[in-house]
Amino acid sequence: MRIWFNLTFSTIQSVFRNLRQSVPAGEITLICTHTHPHASAFLAADESYLEPADLVEQEYLEWCVDFCRQHNIQLFWPGKEAVLISKHHEFFQSIGVQVLSVADFDTLALLHNKADFYADLSASVAQTMDFIAVSDSEAFDSAVSQLSVKHQKLCVKPAVSVFGLGFRVLDTERDSITQILKGVEYQVPHQELRQGMTNTPEFATLLVMEHLGGPEWSVDCAGRHGELLCAVQRKKSQLPGGGQMIDNNADIDGMVTRLTARYRLNGLFNIQFKEGAHGVRLLEVNPRPSGGFGMACLAGANLAQIALRSIRGKGFQTPAIRYGLRVNEINTPVIIGNDLLSVTN
Repeated sequence: MRIWFNLTFSTIQSVFRNLRQSVPAGEITLICTHTHPHASAFLAADESYLEPADLVEQEYLEWCVDFCRQHNIQLFWPGKEAVLISKHHEFFQSIGVQVLSVADFDTLALLHNKADFYADLSASVAQTMDFIAVSDSEAFDSAVSQLSVKHQKLCVKPAVSVFGLGFRVLDTERDSITQILKGVEYQVPHQELRQGMTNTPEFATLLVMEHLGGPEWSVDCAGRHGELLCAVQRKKSQLPGGGQMIDNNADIDGMVTRLTARYRLNGLFNIQFKEGAHGVRLLEVNPRPSGGFGMACLAGANLAQIALRSIRGKGFQTPAIRYGLRVNEINTPVIIGNDLLSVTN
């Protein structure tokens, strides 16, 4: 089977490794495309190709269809423009290509915006932190006033964001120079943030939320159109260098199962949780493999194999998860190319 992964995160290498371990040699061919000629994901692929960097939306969709046709792709596992591609499976099906989308178009668009997602989510499926969505300074002031009565610390995050970009805890005691000198990370002085809003009367939706100060879980999952096939919980240590522990939290297990069913999640995806004063709360559903995917699979579950066998209509044996295992990742130096064009004496 020829499987194509288009432009995506470098962590896809862990998925490649686990896919190779899941089938006899030569049974699958992993094809990777990227806009950068030295993408690290190329190192783990069987075939690598450059894709145009300037194409988006419809033009990129048409390029993807042509690429599938030219390279005899049988399974397309999209990263870039995954939301758009999920809406146009028929383009690929017409040339005999199966597309793996984590959810349908409406669901992927919903997951992309946390304000919309949280508003849509029923508490009977999963509990979220207390939050208010704002898009101007007046609404921000009101949200801070309301939430401060109930919560000791507040934080903010853009409604549309990945990798935690834009997340900040509101610091009501220190200014930015003090934070810099003391090496304080992921915090922003409340008054300085508010002052900055005077230059931006309206802004993209920002979530003002209760700050969850407890441990965080990242759950790597394999599913089949709403059926949770396997999930591995990684509980992150709050101490530097403490690694992560393979956990079995019953509340998290229940929420993951219900979220998978509610949004008919499929393939490989990741769900994150954090504990606050009132229990474990959902942070987000990521419709892609996580950066820690490889660590999860060390627990005894080859999630990529499970997802692939499901796609191919094959059964699998439910793996025994090694709970209590402590895992971590180490960096390995590699050569990704040689840009030396000539040598002069």
